[in-house]
Amino acid sequence: MTEVSVGDRPQLADVAAAYVRERITSGVLVAGDAVRPETIAQELQISTTPAREALQSLRSEGFLELAPRRGFRVTKVTGDDIRDLFFINAMAAGELAARATIKGSESLVERLQSIQKQLHQAAERHDAAELELLNHRFHREINLAADSSKLADVIQLVSRWVPPHFYTSIEGWSATTIHDHQQLIDAVARKDGESARRLMQEHMRRSGEQLAEYVDERQRAAD
Repeated sequence: MTEVSVGDRPQLADVAAAYVRERITSGVLVAGDAVRPETIAQELQISTTPAREALQSLRSEGFLELAPRRGFRVTKVTGDDIRDLFFINAMAAGELAARATIKGSESLVERLQSIQKQLHQAAERHDAAELELLNHRFHREINLAADSSKLADVIQLVSRWVPPHFYTSIEGWSATTIHDHQQLIDAVARKDGESARRLMQEHMRRSGEQLAEYVDERQRAAD
Protein backbone atom coordinates (compact mmCIF):
# COMPACT_ATOMS: atom_id res chain seq x y z
CA MET A 1 0.00 0.00 0.00
CA THR A 2 1.27 3.48 -0.85
CA GLU A 3 1.85 5.74 2.12
CA VAL A 4 1.14 9.41 1.51
CA SER A 5 1.99 12.57 3.37
CA VAL A 6 -0.62 14.88 4.92
CA GLY A 7 -0.11 17.33 2.06
CA ASP A 8 -1.06 14.66 -0.47
CA ARG A 9 -4.36 13.73 1.16
CA PRO A 10 -6.74 16.33 -0.33
CA GLN A 11 -5.72 15.37 -3.86
CA LEU A 12 -6.03 11.64 -3.16
CA ALA A 13 -9.36 12.25 -1.44
CA ASP A 14 -10.62 13.94 -4.61
CA VAL A 15 -9.46 10.99 -6.71
CA ALA A 16 -11.15 8.54 -4.36
CA ALA A 17 -14.36 10.60 -4.30
CA ALA A 18 -14.47 10.69 -8.12
CA TYR A 19 -13.89 6.93 -8.23
CA VAL A 20 -16.75 6.12 -5.85
CA ARG A 21 -19.04 8.76 -7.37
CA GLU A 22 -18.61 7.23 -10.82
CA ARG A 23 -19.38 3.75 -9.50
CA ILE A 24 -22.60 5.07 -7.95
CA THR A 25 -23.81 7.07 -10.94
CA SER A 26 -22.99 4.25 -13.37
CA GLY A 27 -24.97 1.74 -11.29
CA VAL A 28 -22.07 -0.45 -10.14
CA LEU A 29 -23.00 0.53 -6.59
CA VAL A 30 -26.73 0.75 -5.90
CA ALA A 31 -28.91 2.05 -3.07
CA GLY A 32 -28.14 0.32 0.20
CA ASP A 33 -24.72 -1.00 -0.83
CA ALA A 34 -22.05 -0.66 1.83
CA VAL A 35 -19.00 1.42 0.94
CA ARG A 36 -16.04 0.93 3.27
CA PRO A 37 -13.00 3.20 3.34
CA GLU A 38 -10.74 0.17 3.76
CA THR A 39 -12.09 -1.36 0.56
CA ILE A 40 -11.71 1.87 -1.42
CA ALA A 41 -8.18 2.33 -0.05
CA GLN A 42 -7.23 -1.17 -1.16
CA GLU A 43 -8.76 -0.78 -4.62
CA LEU A 44 -6.93 2.52 -5.22
CA GLN A 45 -3.76 1.55 -3.35
CA ILE A 46 -3.95 4.52 -1.01
CA SER A 47 -4.16 4.84 2.77
CA THR A 48 -7.50 4.77 4.55
CA THR A 49 -7.35 8.44 5.62
CA PRO A 50 -7.99 10.01 2.17
CA ALA A 51 -10.48 7.24 1.41
CA ARG A 52 -12.45 8.10 4.54
CA GLU A 53 -12.26 11.81 3.70
CA ALA A 54 -13.65 11.01 0.25
CA LEU A 55 -16.63 9.15 1.69
CA GLN A 56 -17.35 12.00 4.09
CA SER A 57 -17.30 14.37 1.11
CA LEU A 58 -19.71 12.15 -0.82
CA ARG A 59 -21.97 12.05 2.21
CA SER A 60 -22.16 15.87 2.14
CA GLU A 61 -23.00 15.72 -1.58
CA GLY A 62 -25.86 13.30 -0.95
CA PHE A 63 -24.36 10.19 -2.54
CA LEU A 64 -23.82 8.35 0.75
CA GLU A 65 -25.43 8.15 4.14
CA LEU A 66 -23.78 7.15 7.42
CA ALA A 67 -25.78 4.76 9.58
CA PRO A 68 -24.79 3.98 13.18
CA ARG A 69 -22.84 0.68 13.38
CA ARG A 70 -23.44 0.10 9.66
CA GLY A 71 -21.03 2.58 8.12
CA PHE A 72 -21.43 4.32 4.77
CA ARG A 73 -24.17 3.16 2.43
CA VAL A 74 -25.30 4.36 -0.98
CA THR A 75 -28.27 6.72 -0.76
CA LYS A 76 -31.43 5.92 -2.68
CA VAL A 77 -32.02 8.52 -5.40
CA THR A 78 -35.20 8.67 -7.47
CA GLY A 79 -36.01 10.26 -10.78
CA ASP A 80 -37.89 12.99 -8.95
CA ASP A 81 -34.74 13.74 -6.94
CA ILE A 82 -32.89 14.23 -10.22
CA ARG A 83 -35.69 16.45 -11.55
CA ASP A 84 -35.41 18.63 -8.45
CA LEU A 85 -31.64 18.90 -8.86
CA PHE A 86 -31.95 19.86 -12.50
CA PHE A 87 -34.69 22.37 -11.75
CA ILE A 88 -32.13 24.23 -9.65
CA ASN A 89 -29.49 23.57 -12.29
CA ALA A 90 -31.68 25.05 -15.03
CA MET A 91 -32.28 28.22 -13.03
CA ALA A 92 -28.56 28.71 -12.39
CA ALA A 93 -27.54 27.84 -15.95
CA GLY A 94 -30.17 30.16 -17.40
CA GLU A 95 -28.94 33.05 -15.28
CA LEU A 96 -25.34 32.34 -16.29
CA ALA A 97 -26.33 32.34 -19.96
CA ALA A 98 -28.16 35.65 -19.56
CA ARG A 99 -25.21 37.26 -17.81
CA ALA A 100 -22.74 35.89 -20.36
CA THR A 101 -24.88 37.35 -23.14
CA ILE A 102 -24.76 40.81 -21.58
CA LYS A 103 -21.11 40.70 -20.52
CA GLY A 104 -19.71 38.68 -23.41
CA SER A 105 -17.82 40.14 -26.33
CA GLU A 106 -17.68 39.23 -30.00
CA SER A 107 -14.80 36.92 -29.18
CA LEU A 108 -17.17 34.82 -27.04
CA VAL A 109 -19.43 34.28 -30.05
CA GLU A 110 -16.40 33.37 -32.15
CA ARG A 111 -15.21 30.82 -29.56
CA LEU A 112 -18.67 29.29 -29.29
CA GLN A 113 -18.97 29.05 -33.07
CA SER A 114 -15.56 27.38 -33.23
CA ILE A 115 -16.63 24.77 -30.68
CA GLN A 116 -19.91 24.32 -32.53
CA LYS A 117 -18.05 23.57 -35.76
CA GLN A 118 -15.92 20.99 -33.96
CA LEU A 119 -19.09 19.46 -32.47
CA HIS A 120 -20.46 18.99 -35.98
CA GLN A 121 -17.26 17.28 -37.04
CA ALA A 122 -17.16 15.03 -33.97
CA ALA A 123 -20.80 14.04 -34.54
CA GLU A 124 -20.03 13.11 -38.13
CA ARG A 125 -17.18 10.90 -36.88
CA HIS A 126 -19.39 9.45 -34.12
CA ASP A 127 -16.64 10.39 -31.69
CA ALA A 128 -18.45 10.20 -28.34
CA ALA A 129 -15.44 11.13 -26.23
CA GLU A 130 -14.80 14.27 -28.27
CA LEU A 131 -18.48 15.20 -28.20
CA GLU A 132 -18.49 15.07 -24.40
CA LEU A 133 -15.32 17.17 -24.20
CA LEU A 134 -16.60 19.79 -26.62
CA ASN A 135 -20.00 19.97 -24.92
CA HIS A 136 -18.21 20.66 -21.64
CA ARG A 137 -16.06 23.34 -23.31
CA PHE A 138 -19.13 25.03 -24.79
CA HIS A 139 -20.86 25.40 -21.45
CA ARG A 140 -17.60 26.34 -19.71
CA GLU A 141 -17.11 29.25 -22.12
CA ILE A 142 -20.55 30.58 -21.22
CA ASN A 143 -20.03 30.11 -17.49
CA LEU A 144 -16.66 31.86 -17.56
CA ALA A 145 -18.07 34.76 -19.56
CA ALA A 146 -20.83 35.18 -16.96
CA ASP A 147 -18.14 35.73 -14.29
CA SER A 148 -20.38 34.37 -11.52
CA SER A 149 -18.37 31.71 -9.73
CA LYS A 150 -20.95 30.76 -7.11
CA LEU A 151 -23.63 30.07 -9.70
CA ALA A 152 -21.09 28.05 -11.68
CA ASP A 153 -20.42 26.01 -8.53
CA VAL A 154 -24.08 24.97 -8.52
CA ILE A 155 -23.72 23.67 -12.07
CA GLN A 156 -20.60 21.75 -11.10
CA LEU A 157 -22.33 20.13 -8.13
CA VAL A 158 -25.32 18.92 -10.14
CA SER A 159 -23.10 17.65 -12.98
CA ARG A 160 -21.60 15.13 -10.56
CA TRP A 161 -24.85 13.16 -10.68
CA VAL A 162 -24.49 12.48 -14.42
CA PRO A 163 -23.03 9.03 -15.21
CA PRO A 164 -19.94 8.99 -17.43
CA HIS A 165 -20.78 8.88 -21.14
CA PHE A 166 -24.48 9.09 -20.32
CA TYR A 167 -25.68 11.72 -22.76
CA THR A 168 -23.62 10.52 -25.72
CA SER A 169 -25.27 7.10 -25.33
CA ILE A 170 -28.72 8.63 -25.99
CA GLU A 171 -29.89 8.29 -29.59
CA GLY A 172 -30.18 11.71 -31.21
CA TRP A 173 -28.42 13.54 -28.37
CA SER A 174 -25.70 15.04 -30.54
CA ALA A 175 -28.16 16.45 -33.10
CA THR A 176 -30.38 17.93 -30.38
CA THR A 177 -27.38 19.40 -28.57
CA ILE A 178 -25.96 20.98 -31.71
CA HIS A 179 -29.38 22.48 -32.50
CA ASP A 180 -29.77 23.86 -28.96
CA HIS A 181 -26.25 25.25 -28.93
CA GLN A 182 -26.76 27.08 -32.21
CA GLN A 183 -29.87 28.77 -30.89
CA LEU A 184 -27.91 29.84 -27.81
CA ILE A 185 -25.11 31.22 -29.97
CA ASP A 186 -27.61 33.22 -32.00
CA ALA A 187 -29.12 34.67 -28.82
CA VAL A 188 -25.67 35.60 -27.49
CA ALA A 189 -24.77 37.23 -30.81
CA ARG A 190 -28.00 39.30 -30.65
CA LYS A 191 -27.28 40.26 -27.03
CA ASP A 192 -30.70 38.81 -26.21
CA GLY A 193 -30.20 37.83 -22.59
CA GLU A 194 -33.79 36.73 -21.95
CA SER A 195 -33.80 34.38 -24.92
CA ALA A 196 -30.45 32.97 -23.83
CA ARG A 197 -31.87 32.37 -20.35
CA ARG A 198 -34.97 30.60 -21.69
CA LEU A 199 -33.04 28.48 -24.18
CA MET A 200 -30.49 27.35 -21.60
CA GLN A 201 -33.20 26.50 -19.08
CA GLU A 202 -35.02 24.38 -21.65
CA HIS A 203 -31.75 22.72 -22.64
CA MET A 204 -30.94 21.80 -19.03
CA ARG A 205 -34.45 20.65 -18.16
CA ARG A 206 -34.42 18.32 -21.16
CA SER A 207 -31.11 16.87 -20.01
CA GLY A 208 -32.44 16.45 -16.49
CA GLU A 209 -35.54 14.63 -17.70
CA GLN A 210 -33.43 12.21 -19.72
CA LEU A 211 -31.34 11.43 -16.65
CA ALA A 212 -34.42 11.16 -14.41
CA GLU A 213 -36.02 8.63 -16.75
CA TYR A 214 -32.77 6.64 -16.74
CA VAL A 215 -32.68 6.62 -12.92
CA ASP A 216 -36.35 5.58 -12.73
CA GLU A 217 -35.77 2.74 -15.19
CA ARG A 218 -32.70 1.56 -13.31
CA GLN A 219 -34.69 1.58 -10.05
CA ARG A 220 -37.54 -0.43 -11.63
CA ALA A 221 -35.01 -3.00 -12.83
CA ALA A 222 -33.49 -3.22 -9.36
CA ASP A 223 -36.91 -3.65 -7.74
